[in-house]
Amino acid sequence: MNLKEFIRSIPDYPKKGILFRDITTLIKDKEAFASCIDQIVEKSKLFDFDKIAAIESRGFVFASAVSYILKKPFIMLRKKNKLPAEVHSIDFELEYGTATIEVHKDSIGQNEKVLIIDDLIATGGTAEAAAKLVQMSKAHVAGFIFVINLFDLGGQDLLIKNYKVESLISFPGH
Repeated sequence: MNLKEFIRSIPDYPKKGILFRDITTLIKDKEAFASCIDQIVEKSKLFDFDKIAAIESRGFVFASAVSYILKKPFIMLRKKNKLPAEVHSIDFELEYGTATIEVHKDSIGQNEKVLIIDDLIATGGTAEAAAKLVQMSKAHVAGFIFVINLFDLGGQDLLIKNYKVESLISFPGH
């Protein structure tokens, strides 16, 4: 199934000059969503991993379904102050400012291999921060799977220097 047909493009959102790629049109279609999850599961066979992590919040939609199918533990990488126990925390740059993501210190064990799944890769700042959280846990990043690669923003190219990266579909980011 061609998933590109199910991605809505919204010009000038959240600010002028940005062409927003909206996944809500994909996940509301049961066949497109099922195909997307099946494609991620198939791509996951290219990786050796113990756990699946996802970046809040849209990454949770895809990674939790994949985690269920593969019977792998699911780790949530959340925005600051959303996790109740002791956390590893990292600040990072976004296209539109700065942010912080966190992971429970006890959710990833030493030397475990973690596959990170997210809806979209743009400049790569959030994905790099996710990798650093895994490494703070003394674990290894098995790689990344993204539904969408915004290829002209360079995030996937940045990650490929250090990690194995797969994407299902590509669009320009502008």
